Amino acid sequence: MKLTPLHDPAAGPLRIAALMSGSGTNVRRVLERGEAIRLAEGRPLFTVAVIFSDRHDSQAPAIGRDFDVPVLIHDLGGWLARHKVSRQDLARREDFDRENVALLRPFGATVVVYGGYMSIASPTLIDTFLGVNVHPADLRVEKSDGRRRWTGAHAVRDAIAANETYIYSSTHLVIREVDMGPLLMVSPPVAVEVPPGADLTDPATLAGVADQNQDRLKQAGDWVIFPATVEALARGEFARDDSGRLHYQGRPVPQGVAL
Repeated sequence: MKLTPLHDPAAGPLRIAALMSGSGTNVRRVLERGEAIRLAEGRPLFTVAVIFSDRHDSQAPAIGRDFDVPVLIHDLGGWLARHKVSRQDLARREDFDRENVALLRPFGATVVVYGGYMSIASPTLIDTFLGVNVHPADLRVEKSDGRRRWTGAHAVRDAIAANETYIYSSTHLVIREVDMGPLLMVSPPVAVEVPPGADLTDPATLAGVADQNQDRLKQAGDWVIFPATVEALARGEFARDDSGRLHYQGRPVPQGVAL
């Protein structure tokens, strides 16, 4: 059985475009891991060639200054207003992403990491670059129909509402179906904390508890597995077999690598 690495280190350091929308803490953690590896090993394992943000008010410029990385801002809100397009008109996102691909191509990145990128990527972007996303949920959990249970923007809230006692972060390859790509890594569990007497049937209370737990999960989950996934990818540890199934360090990982 032939295994083809998602990235072959013999070809040189992995070149990355980092996509973000807001604070960019996940992108910052990836950059910190890359710098730590460079200092420890005397050479870069991967390079963030460009930071891209779809919001003019994001922290991308600050992160770019801190790590001496070029920054591109292509504000989605401004683009929608200029073209008189509704945010819900996902078909027109192809036009937006065609412009984004044209902006990103000169930087020579082969992998895009989605570090808190809140726009739904269109097929144009997804099909151009290998994509890696971090999601605040255990994507191993399935519903009775075999589809993943904790997907979408409110995964932490939904898990807590369903009385889950632990939450996780997952990394996965990006495909056209949101949060449904092949799993790469799953974080250690983070215990759900609910204040005594909190009424989780109240939507406002549930939302507040979910936000607090998601902040904790970001630190103990996202910030752990996102840099670890990028490092493993850059070291050639993830590969596909002839059937497209993922392997890690030579063994099949249909449910990702549990840390």
